[in-house]
Formats: sequence, structure tokens, C-alpha cells
Amino acid sequence: MNHQTLEQFYVIGIATRTCNQNGQAAVDIEALWVKFWNEKIQEQIPNSISEDIYAVYTNYESDFNHPYTTIIGLQVSTLSDVPEGFVGIEIEKTNYQKFVSKGKMPEAVAKTWFEIWADDTLKRTYKADFTVHGKKYYDGENAEVETFIAVEA
Repeated sequence: MNHQTLEQFYVIGIATRTCNQNGQAAVDIEALWVKFWNEKIQEQIPNSISEDIYAVYTNYESDFNHPYTTIIGLQVSTLSDVPEGFVGIEIEKTNYQKFVSKGKMPEAVAKTWFEIWADDTLKRTYKADFTVHGKKYYDGENAEVETFIAVEA
């Protein structure tokens, strides 16, 4: 893991409101991924600037134990054309701690999140965290996903 500042960017995608209590997020986020793949959401997002898929975690009620919004979509050049039924979000320039999940997905990403939640030294800001599912996401047992957690400077 490493610390870095990322510039502002935009994501358009589909969203759900969920929480981590009683395994609810696992159910809700899995359903969002199923919708993303089954409805070919990727192909419906205008102005995308790459094929990397972003899963954004934002609008936290307070921390990871309380409700938050998950958005699955693509990074875009502008939010001027958000299709009906989709959401657009601006990810502000801020400091992030980067984690890399390696192995079979989605288990490897879930393991990373459990490690993040258990790390009481991580000074999270709960603005917008996100995972990036790039080309390595499709590498089976050798898959990789990057997770960026917004942290204090």
C-alpha cells in the first residue's frame, strides 16, 4: 500500500444505497454488479475515457458501519450527459492510501476491505473511496484490483 494525492475526476454509473450490517452490502453490491454486467451498463456510459471499471463508495452517513452509496461505472471526461437512471459523481482531489488486491475475484477484494475495516491506524475521511477494475481484473487466479481509500493528509 502507498500514499498518494489524486486529481479530481468524474464517474458515471449505476448506484445503490447499502450498509455493512448483517451482510447487506454483499447482497446489494453483488446485485449492482449483476445489473452492470447483464444490462451492459459499460456500453451505455457516454464520454468514457477508459475501459477501467470504477466502484465508488461515497455519501457515507458517518463511517463504514453506517449507510453509504455504491456506484459502479466508468471514468468520464464530463458530467454534462448523465443518462436517465444513472448517476454522475465528481471525485475531489484528495489524499489516498492505495491497496492492491491479488488473486481470485471478488474474494481478493473482499479480503482487502476486511483488512481496511480492521485497520484502526488508517485516518479515513469517508469522502469517496473506490476500486479500479482494470485489465488485470480479468486474469483469473492472478487478477488484481486497486483500492483507493480517502485519508487525511
